[in-house]
Amino acid sequence: MTSLAPLLVAVPLASAALLLLLGRAADRWGHWLGVLASTAAFVVGAVLLTDLLGRPADDRVLDVHLFDWISAGHFDLSAGLRVDPLSLTFVLLVTFVGTLIHVYSVAYMAHDAARRRFFAYLNLFIAAMLVLVLADSYLLLFVGWEGVGLASYLLIGFWNHHTPYAVAAKKAFVANRVGDIGLLVALMLMFATFGAVDFDSVAAGVGGASQGTLTAIGLMLLLAACGKSAQFPLQSWLGDAMAGPTPVSALIHAATMVTAGVYLIVRSAPVFEGAPTAQLVVTIIGAITLLIGAIIGCAKDDIKKALAASTMSQIGYMVLAAGLGPVGYAFAIFHLVTHGFFKAGMFLGAGSVMHGMDDQTDMRRFGGLRKYMVITWVTFGAGWLAILGVPPFSGFWSKDKIIESAFVVPEVGGEWRAWLFGAVALVGAGITAFYMSRMFFMTFHGRQRWAQTSDGHDQHPHESPALMTIPMVLLAVGSVGLGFVLQLGGGFTTWLEPVTGHVEHHEPVLPVLVIQVATLVAVALGLALAWRQYLSLPVPEAAPAGTVLTRAARVDLYQDAVNDAVLVEPGRHLTRSLVYGDRTAVDGAFTGLGRLTVGIGELVRKVQTGYARQYAATMLLGLVVLAVVVLAPRI
Repeated sequence: MTSLAPLLVAVPLASAALLLLLGRAADRWGHWLGVLASTAAFVVGAVLLTDLLGRPADDRVLDVHLFDWISAGHFDLSAGLRVDPLSLTFVLLVTFVGTLIHVYSVAYMAHDAARRRFFAYLNLFIAAMLVLVLADSYLLLFVGWEGVGLASYLLIGFWNHHTPYAVAAKKAFVANRVGDIGLLVALMLMFATFGAVDFDSVAAGVGGASQGTLTAIGLMLLLAACGKSAQFPLQSWLGDAMAGPTPVSALIHAATMVTAGVYLIVRSAPVFEGAPTAQLVVTIIGAITLLIGAIIGCAKDDIKKALAASTMSQIGYMVLAAGLGPVGYAFAIFHLVTHGFFKAGMFLGAGSVMHGMDDQTDMRRFGGLRKYMVITWVTFGAGWLAILGVPPFSGFWSKDKIIESAFVVPEVGGEWRAWLFGAVALVGAGITAFYMSRMFFMTFHGRQRWAQTSDGHDQHPHESPALMTIPMVLLAVGSVGLGFVLQLGGGFTTWLEPVTGHVEHHEPVLPVLVIQVATLVAVALGLALAWRQYLSLPVPEAAPAGTVLTRAARVDLYQDAVNDAVLVEPGRHLTRSLVYGDRTAVDGAFTGLGRLTVGIGELVRKVQTGYARQYAATMLLGLVVLAVVVLAPRI
């Protein structure tokens, strides 16, 4: 069955190439080819899942050789795919959620003249992500890594005729290139240390490498993960990435790009376990980001940007869990899977609201939509309850496991870490309940605050067509029951054991029941505060001034200002200085040499007068000088 694995990449990649090469000739049916390609990839993934489940646990890591790739001296690297529980989990998530987003996009992009090109980019995105998660080496992973960056740039800036959207695409592209430097440096360090860049050789060589080298590799891998997964300090691009069509937001935030960093950290577990300092930094970055995202989410009135802040925060939970080591790897991936369903459902729900509200995104102009968009309200509500962690919705089974793991005392480090990271995760759950409830109430409940449409007519909200609501319903089903199904008998953690290893149960510093109750209390407090502020009290149509923290959160806690001050302005001054030095020193040396040559020529030219008598006199003078030089020594 593993011989089918190359089709996972080949089918969506061929579809993307065909749609781009055929051009306008495929406009009438190209979108359905895109849907078919994504669906076919999911079917292949399901077949591979059946094959893997039929094997014993110790036989579930399979490598598929594609071709001999690089041979230079003693270095040989083949291109191959690794089919194991971790990669296959991502394959199924990417292709299933991606297919639903494709179907949704058929209706959402129905009136866009470039719909065929949009589906080509979607398939390119799917193919690149599958290369990333199926690669059997860091170098091939890097190919998929860059492919995802390219596809995200094309999709975020899909409507690039609108200048702010084009700027947003460039911002995402540049921020990710900064992270990519980390992955490139990590590759160089691996090659210099282990003489190889495939997963098996790196894992085997970790024991013989110095801790300093492993720490450097781990920190560079973390830098790469921060770029792709929008973690501190490279998180500023994520909110602006909402410039793309809403299905793009769902794909980036739920199943593809932002999950790549979590995958990279978990896949690189041997490196981080050999570098406790780098592992601690991973946990710190996750903790910082989950709080930053949650705080920003509290102040956003744009429904898509509020969801973007939510993604930043939830990915922070996953990174925090991955930084906890073996005790957290499986739970990081568990939450990644459940989050893929409820976050995709909410993004598609936001798109449905926009569809029914003339592309309006300001939640202060919504309210009371529950009566007009019942399916959207129910499906969005399922995602809302899931991300809050209300039992028995899926987030309860995944996010609560991360909170419990955060309270476990690490093998390296003191008990203070458990209390610190556990408290951060707990506080994050309360803030999440507040801003997500705020979003739900402002959009679907309370009095109607609709403005007129862009052409001056009265607003007439309405439910979306079936091609949009059916994917939302299926994602809502996952939001409700997927977590419960995956956790039965510890099934999901057992499934990942061939990759993450078996982990003995560790008791947290507080009883599990106490942590669960404290989490539910935090969620209830956040929900109650949102209820009071945005349901019991009228929602002002204009945002109030707010506190200093609120004003800071509205501008993303000054992320762009900090980047401008720390990176952009110094970089601009450095560039100008280099240009000045180039013009004055380098160019000056060459132009000065040219001017000297011209000056000498001008001087010599003056002796060329054209008068025969002057030439005869000059010859006579030269003859006299020559005679003096020859005869003087003899006198």
